[in-house]
Amino acid sequence: MAAMSADVDLVFKALAAPERRLLLDRLRARNGQTLGELCAHLEMTRQAVTKHLRVLEKASLVVCIWQGREKLHYLNPVPIHEIGEKWIGKYERGRLRALSELKKKLEENENG
Repeated sequence: MAAMSADVDLVFKALAAPERRLLLDRLRARNGQTLGELCAHLEMTRQAVTKHLRVLEKASLVVCIWQGREKLHYLNPVPIHEIGEKWIGKYERGRLRALSELKKKLEENENG
C-alpha cells in the first residue's frame, strides 16, 4: 500500500503544475513528439520543458522511446486512470448510489 501511495503522490505532484498539464494535453493531441516539437509555441525554455518532462516521466505519465537519434515522448494515461478507479471512484460510489435511489423514488411517485 505504501508503494501505491508514493505512486499516487508522484502523479498528483506531476499534475499540480499547469505547464505539465499543458505538455500532457499536447501529447494527448499528438503522441510521440520530440523535445523540439513539444517546445514549439510554448512560453518556456527548452530546459524548463525538459525539467517538467522528467517529473512526468518519474510519475510514469510520460514514456520515452528512442527511435534512432530521436527521443519520442508518449502519454501514458494509466496512472491517471488508476487514480480514478482506486481513489476518486470510492468517493463517487456513494453519490451514484444516492442518485440511483432518488431516481427510483421519483419513478415510484410518478407511477403510483
